[in-house]
Amino acid sequence: MSVRVVVADDQDLVRAGLVMILGAQPDIEVVGEAADGLAALDLATRLRPDVLLVDIRMPGLDGVEVTRRVAGPDVPDPMAVVVITTFDLDEYVLGALRAGARGFLLKDAGPALLVQAIHAAANGDALIAPNVTGRLLAIFADQAPATPVQPVDPLTEREEEVLALVARGRTNAEIAAELFVGLSTIKYHVASLMAKLGVRNRVEIAMWAYDTRRVRAR
Repeated sequence: MSVRVVVADDQDLVRAGLVMILGAQPDIEVVGEAADGLAALDLATRLRPDVLLVDIRMPGLDGVEVTRRVAGPDVPDPMAVVVITTFDLDEYVLGALRAGARGFLLKDAGPALLVQAIHAAANGDALIAPNVTGRLLAIFADQAPATPVQPVDPLTEREEEVLALVARGRTNAEIAAELFVGLSTIKYHVASLMAKLGVRNRVEIAMWAYDTRRVRAR
């Protein structure tokens, strides 16, 4: 079954390029296009795509606000959102991820990484552009609270291992291969982590790991 995607970008040529790249994939279907934030929000609400690909800077509503409205902490059925931007700025990255985005890419990332990010988001994984990941993790570490909030139920040794790998940006398949266990086992541990930490997705797991200094930036 194809991954259904809505593409939102206010620049016509950029949007057309994104649609062309994604539409060329045999397992991705672009079901809608939007040129501003309000239109993106309307399409996302009506069409309920598997993934919303949204530019960070758009008229009407910016990408962070669109993300917050469809995937934020108060949204009961959050959508998978990948944010894409020309601007490599920390506040954009942090704003998008804290709003609920499952991915963050720069527009020069290339077609292969774009397609990978769409599939990762659709599968419940997260992908952040490699050229911003290291700096992002350092920011999370610097912003960690003085008194880390710990889960009510202690993490098991295996959950600690999975936590560290999720925080490093590994996918479920990569974690399973590294720990020599089945994919279903990793999915179980990730679900357990989300329940124990009170978070809703892998990005929030990673943010918790760095915010609480459970994992430190290299």
